[in-house]
Amino acid sequence: MHAALKYFGALSICGALAASIAFVADSVAQTAHDKYTVKVPGGLAFSEFKGYEGWQAVSISRNEKAMALILGNPVLIEAYRSGIPGNGKPFPDGAKMAKIHWVAKKHPFFPDTTVPDTQHDVDFMVKDSKKFADSGGWGYAEFEYDTASDTFRPGGLTDQPPQANDAKCGFACHTIVKNKDYVFTEYGKR
Repeated sequence: MHAALKYFGALSICGALAASIAFVADSVAQTAHDKYTVKVPGGLAFSEFKGYEGWQAVSISRNEKAMALILGNPVLIEAYRSGIPGNGKPFPDGAKMAKIHWVAKKHPFFPDTTVPDTQHDVDFMVKDSKKFADSGGWGYAEFEYDTASDTFRPGGLTDQPPQANDAKCGFACHTIVKNKDYVFTEYGKR
């Protein structure tokens, strides 16, 4: 009987310890930064693009400072496959794209190859011709990534390029491709 009491005593201590650990872990998880809670003041929310990490690749781009992967939701991909914007038609409402920028680095085993290093930011575009009628039907957002804290924040006027805190922050740059429904990115042949 004495051994059974010791066993049940130890078992209840383990149960209490496990419950305490679960409580602490849950509390930490709830206070950790959730990128889907970030929003551009007066503009788009990160949560409007939930799941973008699994969207299909549209294209890639690179300059001397960064490399990027451009992703599209199913509405955007279907529009590209139908010939938009080359056929002169606009992208449909609901089309979304994400452009993830990384600082570039040389591959350690293939020095002629450039690969992503730390993330720099992510840009979003969404087509809503009623909501964003004064910016070509597109809403824009840019979120800077902080590696040290593993958090995102809305881009601002001190970032490069400077970002206004509204959903039209990218419109000025995109006016040079008005004839492509304000979209720079071409859909590569597959």
